[in-house]
Amino acid sequence: MPCEVTRTTLRAMTHLPPPAEELRLLDAELWQLDARRAQLLTRRAWLVAALNRTQEQPRPWASAQPPITVSPRPETAAPSVQNVLLVLGGVLLTLAAAVFTLVSWGHMGIAGRALVLGAVTLATLAAPVVLLRRGLRSTAESVAGLGLALTVLDAYALHAAALPGTDGTGYAAAASAVLAVAWSAYGLLPVTAALRLPLPCALAAAQFPLLLWALSAGAGAYAVTAALLVTAGLDAVAVVRLRAGAARITAVVGAYGMGGWGVLGAGWLSLTAGGPGEASRAGALLLLAAAIALGTARQEPGRRHALGLAIASGLLVVAALGGVARSLVPSQWAVPAHLVVGVALLAAVRGERLPEAMRRGFAWASGAVQALAVLWTLPVVAVVLLGPAVRLDRVWGGAPADARAAVAGDVPWPPDAAPAPLVLVAVAAVLASAVRAQEWRARARLGSAGLLWATALILPAVFEAPYLVGMVGLGVITAVALYACRVTEGAAQVTAVVLALVTAACLTLVSLASQTATLVVLSALTALFTAASWRAGVAPFTAPAALAHAAGLAAASGAAADWPPSRTALPVLAVAGAAALLAARLGGSRTTVPVEATGAAVGLFAVALALSDPPMLALVLALCGAIAAGTALRDGRRPVGYAATALFVLAAWVRLAAWDVDTPEAYTLPVTVPALLVGALHRRRDPQVSSWTAYGPGLAVTLLPSLVAAWADPYWTRPLLLGGAALLVTLLGARHHLQAPLVLGGSALALVTLHELAPYVVQVTGALPRWAPPALAGLLLLALGATYEQRIRDVRRMREALGRMD
Repeated sequence: MPCEVTRTTLRAMTHLPPPAEELRLLDAELWQLDARRAQLLTRRAWLVAALNRTQEQPRPWASAQPPITVSPRPETAAPSVQNVLLVLGGVLLTLAAAVFTLVSWGHMGIAGRALVLGAVTLATLAAPVVLLRRGLRSTAESVAGLGLALTVLDAYALHAAALPGTDGTGYAAAASAVLAVAWSAYGLLPVTAALRLPLPCALAAAQFPLLLWALSAGAGAYAVTAALLVTAGLDAVAVVRLRAGAARITAVVGAYGMGGWGVLGAGWLSLTAGGPGEASRAGALLLLAAAIALGTARQEPGRRHALGLAIASGLLVVAALGGVARSLVPSQWAVPAHLVVGVALLAAVRGERLPEAMRRGFAWASGAVQALAVLWTLPVVAVVLLGPAVRLDRVWGGAPADARAAVAGDVPWPPDAAPAPLVLVAVAAVLASAVRAQEWRARARLGSAGLLWATALILPAVFEAPYLVGMVGLGVITAVALYACRVTEGAAQVTAVVLALVTAACLTLVSLASQTATLVVLSALTALFTAASWRAGVAPFTAPAALAHAAGLAAASGAAADWPPSRTALPVLAVAGAAALLAARLGGSRTTVPVEATGAAVGLFAVALALSDPPMLALVLALCGAIAAGTALRDGRRPVGYAATALFVLAAWVRLAAWDVDTPEAYTLPVTVPALLVGALHRRRDPQVSSWTAYGPGLAVTLLPSLVAAWADPYWTRPLLLGGAALLVTLLGARHHLQAPLVLGGSALALVTLHELAPYVVQVTGALPRWAPPALAGLLLLALGATYEQRIRDVRRMREALGRMD
C-alpha cells in the first residue's frame, strides 16, 4: 500500500469531537479533580488534628517520626508592628529633643548649642535620603517627621537664645513662614520627593504667618479678617495645583477652615457696620471670599464640591452688596435690597460662558435668597390668618377700626412689615418667569399662585384698609380660588381648593366682630361653596364646607334672633338632616362619606347646644335618631341602625329624667322591648343564632336593674311584679328550650324569692338553739354524701338538657 494512502486513511479515521462535547468532557474532568482535591484536603486536616492530639501523649508508632507543630496565627501583621514601632520611636526622640532644648539648653555655651542642634537637625534631615535609597520608606518617614520637629525646636531655641527681645507674635509669624518655605523645599528635593510628610506640614505651617503678622502689627478686625481670607485664597490655589494625597487634604482643610472664619468675621462686620464706609469695607471682604470660592469652582468644574462653592460665592455676593445697600436705605427695606441682589444673580445663570456647575450654583443661591425673603414675610401672614382667633371670646363686640385692627387687635404687629407684599410679588414674578425647565415649570406656577394669594391676603392689613374693604377683599379671593377650582385640574385644582378653604376660614373669623358681617359672610360663603360643589372633582371638599358654613349660619341666625342655645339647636339640626338627604342622593360618590361625616359633626353640635335644656335635648336626640334611622335604610349603612337605637333610647331617658321619673323600669323597658323584637327577628332569619345573642342583652337590661331596685325596695309591689315577670320568662325559656331566658329568668326568680323569704329565715334562725344550725349542716352533708352518685347523675342530666337547648 502506498504511504500516501495510509496517511490519508489515518487522517480520516482520527476522531475530533465538536467543541460543545469537548467542553463537557473538560468540565467533567475538572469536577472530578475538584472532588478528589476536596477529599485529600479533608484527609490532611484530619491527620493534622490527630497529630496535634498525640503531641501530649506520644504513641510508640509515632516515636520514629518528628512531631509536627502548627504555628499559631499572628494577631498583628508585620507592617502594623513596624509602623507602631516607628511612630513610637519618632515620638520618643521628639520628646527627648524637646526636653534637651528646654532643660539642658542652658548648660551649654552658644557654640555648643549651635553645634549640637545644627548637627542633630542636619543629620536627622539627611538620614531619610539614605533610608530611601535602601528602600526603608516607613523608617524614612518617621525620621523625617523627627527632623521637622527638630526644626521647630531650632526656631524656639533661636528665639530664646539669640533673639529674646523680639516680639513673640511677630517672631512666630516669621518663623512659621520660614518653616513653611523650608519644609516645602525639603519635600520638593529630588532625593526626598518620595516623602509624604514634609508638604502637608509645610501647608499646615503656612496657615499662620499672615494671621500672626496682622495680630503682631495691632491691626484691626478688617485686617485680621483679610489675613484669614488671603490665607484661604492661597490654600485654594494649593488645592487647585495639587491633585491628590495628604497635601491636598491639608490644603482643603486649611481653605475651608480659614475661609470659614474669615467669612464669619466679614459677615459680622457687615451686620454691625455703622455706615456706608464700614459696610463697603466689609462688603469688599465678602466679595474677596466670593472670588476665592468662585475661582476654585471655575478651576475645578467637575469636582463634587464645585456646586457648593458656586452656591457659597453667590450667597457671599448677595451678602456683600446687600450689606452695602442696607446701610443706605431704611431698615425696613433691608430684606428687599438683598432680594434685588439675589434676583440679579439669575442674570449670570442666563449666560453661556460659565460652566454648568457655576450656573446651577448661582441659581440655587438665588433661590435660597428668595426663600429667606419669603420666610421673612411669614410672621405677617401668620398674624393675618391666626390673629382673629384670639378674639373669639368677644364675638360681636363691634366692628374694628380697620383691617389691621381686625386681625391684630390683641397680637403684636410685626415691625418693618410694609415691604412684605412687594417681596411676595417679586418672588412670585421670578417663579413665573425665570423657571423654564419643563419638569419644574408647573410647580413654579403653583408656588407663584400661592405667593400672590398671600400678597392679596395681607395687603389690606399692611395698608390699614377699612374693615369692610378687608372683608370684601377676602371674599373676592375666596371666589377667585373657587372659580380656579372649576377651570383647573390635578395639583392646581387641589391648591385652589386649599387656598379657598383657608381664606374662607380667615374671612369667617374676621367677620365675627360684627353681627351683620357674620350673617352676610356666612350666607355668601354657603352660596359660594354650594355653587362650587357642582363640580365632582372638588365636591368632596366644597360640599362639607358648604354644610359647615350653613350650620354656622343657622347658629348665628338663632343667636341674632335672641333664641336660647337649646332652641337654636333645631335649625342647626336641619342642616344635619339636609346632609343626610344629600348623602342619600349622592349614592356611591366620593362626596358621600365627607358629607355624612360633616352631617354627624353638625348633629353633635346641635346636641351640644341643647345640653342646657333636657326637654329640648330629648327632642334633639330623637330627631338625630330619626335621621340615623333613615340613613340606616340605605344599602351599606345598616350598622347606623345601632346608633339610631342608641339615640332613641337616650332621648327616652332624657325625657323621663326631665319628668323626674326615678323608676328604673321606665328606663329599661324602652330598651328591652325593641331589643327582644330585634332578637326575635334575628332568630327568625337565622335559627342557628344563640339565645344569649338574641335575647340575653334585652332581658339583662331590665332584669338586673329591677333586681337591684327590688332588693332595696321595702314594699311588695316591685318584687311581686318582678317575680311574676321572671317566672314568665323562665316558663317561656323552658317551653321553647331557650337557655338564656331559662337561666336569667330562673336566677332572677330565685333571688327575688330569697329576698322575700329572708325575714322569715332570720326569725327561724333566731328561734333555734345555737347547736341547731351546725346539726342541720351536718345532716345536710350526710344526706349529700349518701346520695352523691345520684346527685352527680342528676347534675349531668341537667347539664345535658341545658346543652340541648338553644
